[in-house]
Amino acid sequence: MILATIQKTPRSTEEICINYLVKLCDGGSLSVAARLLEFLQNRNIFPGPSAYNIVMEAAIEANQLEIVIQVFKHLMMSGQSMPPSSCLNLAKGFMNTVDDVLLLRLVKQVSELIFPINMMVINKIIFAFGECRQFDKALLIFYQIKELKCRTDLITYNTILDILGRAGRVDEMLLEFSFMKEAGIDPDFISYNTLLNQLQKAGRLDLCLVYIKEMCESGIRPDLLTYTALIYSFGRSGNLEESLSLFDDMKIRQIHPSIYVYRSLINTAKKVGKVELALTLLEEMNASPQNLTGSIGYKQKRR
Repeated sequence: MILATIQKTPRSTEEICINYLVKLCDGGSLSVAARLLEFLQNRNIFPGPSAYNIVMEAAIEANQLEIVIQVFKHLMMSGQSMPPSSCLNLAKGFMNTVDDVLLLRLVKQVSELIFPINMMVINKIIFAFGECRQFDKALLIFYQIKELKCRTDLITYNTILDILGRAGRVDEMLLEFSFMKEAGIDPDFISYNTLLNQLQKAGRLDLCLVYIKEMCESGIRPDLLTYTALIYSFGRSGNLEESLSLFDDMKIRQIHPSIYVYRSLINTAKKVGKVELALTLLEEMNASPQNLTGSIGYKQKRR
């Protein structure tokens, strides 16, 4: 019946398929909906990722993990691009289980796809689990692909560095950063910014200085956000000397300070009793161009 309908109106294939899938899902026939996707795929009819997501979302709501996995694999084998939304649905499907057998089995199947498709999909899956704050499962996938000798890349490591940092596992983050370099994968701007961001949140300011120096020596320029975060962190700890050193460094590198950098330095100077320095910084800020980042909001706040 579906094939006959599609033949009559081939231009609306996706809409026709989605309508049937919605009816099946609303009626609780999730296994039938999954088989319908496989049936269509076997006949070279691909309704698009939205159709697969509809069934996955219904299966998540019904807590039917195996159908979530089944539909994800159908999409993976369809040759269509794997959208982030489908990987997020996969991750959501695993939120209510502590059984990792199905997850590891799926990861192995994904790893057996041809390179680089396998790593593109795996990277999206790891990212999705991280977005759902399922850090342990994301790391389990990562360690599994390393055991399977998959060719991890810069995207893989940047994602893992961020996940480990957000999970508060700073020492492991630093370890993986060193493994990344040992594997011949050169850190990029994102790698260092992730490292610096998580280190300053953890209060490891001594290491921030080490890595910002390494970053610069590698020819990677820190940006305004990098300096703002570090100056704020050192200022919060009362270390005016390092804050000013970073401030001077960013100006040498022709990175224009933002209003937030000035505000942080002024507050720190006041806190440590350097009132004259605070006034000097305030005058310098007021003499800066009108397009100084954040200037409008700051002036409004001062009023």
